[in-house]
Amino acid sequence: MNILPLRMRSHINVMSYGLRVASFLVAIYLPTIAEAQFAPLTFRYEHYLFEVDPDEHALWRATEESWTYLGEEILPPPALRIDGDNIDPLPEGIVRTTQLSWDEAAIRTTLQQQIASLIDREPGSVTIRRNGDDLVEFEGVGLLGREVDLNEAAHLTVEAMQRGVTDIILPMHIIQPEIVIEDSELLNMGISEVIAIGESDFRGSPNSRQHNISVGLDKFNGQIIAPDAVFSFNSILGPVNAATGYLKELVIKGDKTLPDYGGGLCQVSTTAYRGAWEYGFPIDKRKNHSYSVRYYSPEGTDATIYPPYADMRFTNDSPTALLIQTYVDDGRAYFIYYGTKDDRESEVLGPFVWAATSAPADKVEYTTDLPPGVTRKVGGRVPGLRAAWFRIVERSDQESETEGFYSLYEARPSYIQIGVAAAPVPVADVKEEAVVVTPKATTNSWINRFRRPERRQR
Repeated sequence: MNILPLRMRSHINVMSYGLRVASFLVAIYLPTIAEAQFAPLTFRYEHYLFEVDPDEHALWRATEESWTYLGEEILPPPALRIDGDNIDPLPEGIVRTTQLSWDEAAIRTTLQQQIASLIDREPGSVTIRRNGDDLVEFEGVGLLGREVDLNEAAHLTVEAMQRGVTDIILPMHIIQPEIVIEDSELLNMGISEVIAIGESDFRGSPNSRQHNISVGLDKFNGQIIAPDAVFSFNSILGPVNAATGYLKELVIKGDKTLPDYGGGLCQVSTTAYRGAWEYGFPIDKRKNHSYSVRYYSPEGTDATIYPPYADMRFTNDSPTALLIQTYVDDGRAYFIYYGTKDDRESEVLGPFVWAATSAPADKVEYTTDLPPGVTRKVGGRVPGLRAAWFRIVERSDQESETEGFYSLYEARPSYIQIGVAAAPVPVADVKEEAVVVTPKATTNSWINRFRRPERRQR
């Protein structure tokens, strides 16, 4: 993987940029006219990844002439700039060459269609107050506006291809929403702007999963995290059962995926995690799912929970309190963090993927847990892999800090259960086995009796 991210910074001239180089990067090569094939480009903004293949866009390419005299670039006279089959020899010392060039206007059009149209959005508008029960309520949604700087993105694309770079940090214009705060206590806490947003996409989820996600998001709406306090997802979430409003939906139980109350709540924890992680808050506890789940793409950005065993925690190390607004729209979940931005700058790079393994052979299990002849799918075919993200956090008064976040996803087979009738056991056999008990059987019985409950992931 050849990754040299091209990054626009707000405090430098718009026509300059930095090349952030990490120790795991590989060598650059410069393409030539004869070598007119280019690797796909990855454009990234936070955890969003977009791939564009230059070879699929012939309109990006053009050719231009270059004229030199004794090695110095010149503008030739019109008499020399002619085409045809019979061209007079050029004067001694003058050299004409043709080289590859790029049409930035065509590149801008592609980036608008394939990236900006998907990620750009207008800023929101929100009024924040307390109601008669002293609870924080929101009128409107405080989504940050964002817009790809297409001119700069096209320029960086050309620079990337000329340098053999395949990874480009999208230059973005971020716009604060219109925020009106009608509570003096919140103002005194430092609630003044949006500092981070966690986002995830669960489109295509079954209705019961969508229901559980909405119920879970509501638990966090209006929550306040004091400075230096630790946010614990499970502590705020509370009990997960039918009485707290959840439906049964698929959750990961060991080597099976089965219905249980609250299936889908990991979508909520993943959304909360992404906002805190991308802003640069210290992550105190986070665990990935045991296998890769499409709702949490890209790999390595998920956070599974199952109270009380698996939790997601981070520390609010900012100088002010944080206020959370949750929101769901068109199959997308949002955690909006209000506060006061400090001077940190955070960047996440990934995923770096390795150790890919194929799914194991299909598995069939015969069970008396199902009526005879009934079939149930308890697992889908999923390849395994390892994934890593690197987060770089910079502050004005501290050295840059780079931290790795690693995930291991197991390979899983297609797993089918088939119901069968229980085989009758002869009475004589029962009596005999009741008398003859081996030490090993006794030990296994003791272990099974006191085995910890199976952990589950939603």
